[in-house]
Amino acid sequence: MSEGKIVESFVVPVHPHTVLAPELNPGWTKLRHAYDDAAKIIQDSGADLLIIYSTTWPSIIGHQLISDPNPEWVMVDHDFHELGSIHYSLNIDAEFAEQWNNENKARGLQSRCVNYHGFPIDVGSVVALTLLNPDNKIPAVIVSSNVYADRSETTVLAKACKELVKKSGRKAVAITAMSLSNRMFTDHINPADDRIHSLKDDEWNLKILEFLAAGRLEDVGQLSRTIQQQIRVQKVVNFKPMWWLSAMNDNRNNLSGKVLAYEAIHGAGCAVVNLNPTPSGFGDKEYDEDDVEVFAGERGVLDSVDEQGVTAESTGGPALWEPTVAEGSVNTESAPKPVGAYPHARRVGDLLYLSGVGPRQPGTNEIPGGPIHDGDGNSLNYDIKSQTHAVINNIARILEEAGSSIDKVLDVTSFLVDMDRDFQGYNEVWAETLGKVGPTRTTIAIRALPTPIAVEMKVIASI
Repeated sequence: MSEGKIVESFVVPVHPHTVLAPELNPGWTKLRHAYDDAAKIIQDSGADLLIIYSTTWPSIIGHQLISDPNPEWVMVDHDFHELGSIHYSLNIDAEFAEQWNNENKARGLQSRCVNYHGFPIDVGSVVALTLLNPDNKIPAVIVSSNVYADRSETTVLAKACKELVKKSGRKAVAITAMSLSNRMFTDHINPADDRIHSLKDDEWNLKILEFLAAGRLEDVGQLSRTIQQQIRVQKVVNFKPMWWLSAMNDNRNNLSGKVLAYEAIHGAGCAVVNLNPTPSGFGDKEYDEDDVEVFAGERGVLDSVDEQGVTAESTGGPALWEPTVAEGSVNTESAPKPVGAYPHARRVGDLLYLSGVGPRQPGTNEIPGGPIHDGDGNSLNYDIKSQTHAVINNIARILEEAGSSIDKVLDVTSFLVDMDRDFQGYNEVWAETLGKVGPTRTTIAIRALPTPIAVEMKVIASI
């Protein structure tokens, strides 16, 4: 038996629009055609196994694998049920799923198979297999995305699968069912009005696709930690499908990549991307992560460590609060939680009044550029420019949530804890960003802020 291998890889979108209503929007039609092109590539590759890593099947206790040889049901998307239903009857390689499950356990992973009638297959897997395997000839295997898995665990999951592919002599296709940005509209929209929800999301999506088109898959995997702080992908699965897909391709940066389509579905960034193992010559392998073979538990599980090795939790400061909800209040999960009972912003007429905004990062509470002191009050060498940039990014997220934007800022009051040390760097970042917008500004020196940060801004903007 010849050694098996990954013959093609794909990134594909998860939403049902490409199956049920592609004709309602030109972008949805392009994605459907790209799906059809991907199906032709798979057919021509001679593949005999499709491996789906689906971000719409989240799991908590380890990873799960579908081992029912023929799951059959009707899928109705919980958000877009008005589009209709998709009947599925899938051809699952139950033997491969069981063997992968055993490989996972041998490498220290929590893993189990799911095999009972009526278990609902997730929308991403249903859409991907409906369009990539329309005649159901190629057997498939589906694995969940563990919401707490770090990169080491995700890498070991891929290595277990890849090793089994080699030993079994299979010609496999690795597929990640995912969105790029997934900041979606919270109200139903006219299909003709669909667009990428945020300009920042669009910019990051295009950067991701630029890298993938050059075959730089591992670079995207390593960039994911930065990307997830900039666009709203951190709520469930981060960018771990890119970690998995990179490990399935030996963490290479010189694949042959092609973007078949990039469009919006209800505000989310959706793309069909083909990654072929043929070396492109564009990039060298620059894998600088721990090259783990066996999972020995997640490290740093309690704290989030910044680039200076200082955890946000170790620097002290008050407890965080859920933002206050009241008439006119504006709150968003893409901004850091407040340190008291107040909203991120308040809408009054055509004006927005933002509470003081600092550089802390949503979710992790990290301080870009480092905190100004540790938990014992010892001074640390922080970067005021990084902190100032982070403040302005947080302001932009709050404004976007409120239906405004950074170019509608009217007035800013800035607070610096060390005017002599920090004014120049803060002022340079201001000139590059808000200074181009032209709001009025007042800068005040203060003794301290509630958290170990050096700068905070109070903003008034129009809607």
